[in-house]
Amino acid sequence: QLQLVESGGGLVQPGGSLRLSCAASGFTAGYYAIGWFRQAPGKEREWVSCISSSGRTTNYVDSVKGRFTISRDSAKNTVYLQMNSLKPEDTAVYYCAADSSGNYYCSDSPYDYDYWGQGTQVTVSS
Repeated sequence: QLQLVESGGGLVQPGGSLRLSCAASGFTAGYYAIGWFRQAPGKEREWVSCISSSGRTTNYVDSVKGRFTISRDSAKNTVYLQMNSLKPEDTAVYYCAADSSGNYYCSDSPYDYDYWGQGTQVTVSS
């Protein structure tokens, strides 16, 4: 089976940092673009960031630019989201997803993604 498993979420104070991991199994993540999405209770799922299959293209939603960094490690079949200067507005369940058509670019649309993880909770609060 093809799986994506997120980890690294937790409770952090405003201004703090977390690193989320998205570990792929059953397929080679290097052939897929990977996106990160988040969803707070009562809100629509929001695209946060993505990275192309090559790793040479990365994109971010405006609200996290300069604070979040997406990266991938092909040897570990894992994609990371480093989150710095966290704000209460970042509180959400964070999901990673894989897109088989992301050779050169990556998409901000959830409809382009084929596989999804179960999510990891991030809570930013004092």
